[in-house]
Amino acid sequence: MAGDSIEIEPEKMEQLGDVESGKNDLVPTIEYSKAEERAVVWKQDRLIIPLAASIYFLCYLDRSNIGNARILNSSAHNDMQTEIKATQYQFNIALMIFLVAYAIFEVPSNILLKKLRPSRWLSFLMFSWGAITIGLGGVQDFAATAAVRFLLGMFEAGLFPGLVYYLTFWYKTDERSVRVAFIIASATLAGAFGGAIAYGIGHMNGAQGLAAWRWLFIIEGVPSCVSAFFVYFALPDYPEEFHKGKDREIALARLHIEGSKSHHSSMTWADAKATLTDWRLYGHYLIYFGVSVPFSSLSLFTPTITAGLHYVDLQAQLMTVPPYAVAYVVQILVSYSADHFNARAVHSSAFALIGAIGFMASALLPPDAYLPRYGCLIIAAAGAFSCIPPLLGWLTSNVYSTASVGLAVALNVGFGAGMGQIPGVWIYKSDEALRGFPTGHWVNAGMLLFVSVGSIALRVVYGYKNRNLVRESGGQEVRLFRL
Repeated sequence: MAGDSIEIEPEKMEQLGDVESGKNDLVPTIEYSKAEERAVVWKQDRLIIPLAASIYFLCYLDRSNIGNARILNSSAHNDMQTEIKATQYQFNIALMIFLVAYAIFEVPSNILLKKLRPSRWLSFLMFSWGAITIGLGGVQDFAATAAVRFLLGMFEAGLFPGLVYYLTFWYKTDERSVRVAFIIASATLAGAFGGAIAYGIGHMNGAQGLAAWRWLFIIEGVPSCVSAFFVYFALPDYPEEFHKGKDREIALARLHIEGSKSHHSSMTWADAKATLTDWRLYGHYLIYFGVSVPFSSLSLFTPTITAGLHYVDLQAQLMTVPPYAVAYVVQILVSYSADHFNARAVHSSAFALIGAIGFMASALLPPDAYLPRYGCLIIAAAGAFSCIPPLLGWLTSNVYSTASVGLAVALNVGFGAGMGQIPGVWIYKSDEALRGFPTGHWVNAGMLLFVSVGSIALRVVYGYKNRNLVRESGGQEVRLFRL
């Protein structure tokens, strides 16, 4: 199939050269069956994927709860925006400054993950952002809110690209999209739970003299702090330390070519230069920029959007649950299919188009068509969220050295999820609520159409490069770009 790497069967595994350094990483010849390999992968999955998904669940909950706090108990004027005396513009600045920090600290955080070991660095980040989230419950004005949000962005910046990078140490290229999907899907699950939790906490308004939005930050920050200690001791760092006996040999042999390696250097200037000047990667970054706009706007404004659909106060919080719940299921199915058929570009393109159609329909329907527009919100969210895991799996499957994967993922998420999310802060304008938020819907539709077209265009480029590689190889084995 075009875009497939030349596969080396486990039974024929020999001592292969280190594709990163040009040296030989000697791996003993070992024969193992597909069933034995599946058992090794399943052993990893049982621990790593639930842990990684839980970490990101808490991260996303602590990041996006400000969207719930913004309108929580607004009918009683006890919402966050009113109590900190912030204007609409100031509150959006507080949302944006998180993303500025998020973009700045992506790359250094991924470098530190490799240097300090994943379990240590990720648990440190967890405890830090949990404590900062609790601190948000005590802010009294806009300046304090902006400062604390910057710190939150600084410590959350390394989590998601760190987890994607971490998976490259454990899984082959055709195994990553669906596992990234379980992690990202935990964000949609957090969105669903976040609305339900906010609905419940909203009834605590005035308890112990605190507004409900303050309780929201305090209650949702504590689990991150507590879980950090569990992650420190429970999260395995690398396969060779986790597996024993023949399982360890299988884990090393099966990832000898495709996976990142714990013993490879973290980063050199040559690595950085090679990655920064690999211009095809900028196609991935631009596409991810496009998908990050709807991702951020939905993360921050779904409660506001549902409030504009004639759902009032706490009911608006509760109605954020179905869009995220549907997106969770669709994400998993799409990512499994993308890996199974080795067709990540096509899947991302198709579901970006579906998301764009959902947003366009929302913009075109009459403002008072509340139920149809709510249905379109569900379709838009499912499409927008579902094209993200295949995009990340596609990127990591086309970057080969350990150092380059870490930098490329950080740049992709830093440029896309950092800079790309900033426009999402501004496109849903409160003065457009009665008109159905047309600006936000049209911008998101346009960005997803860009993602759809861009994914196909980059696939065409890779197909062209693959044909040239085959032609120039003279029949020799050659590593081809994944599609």
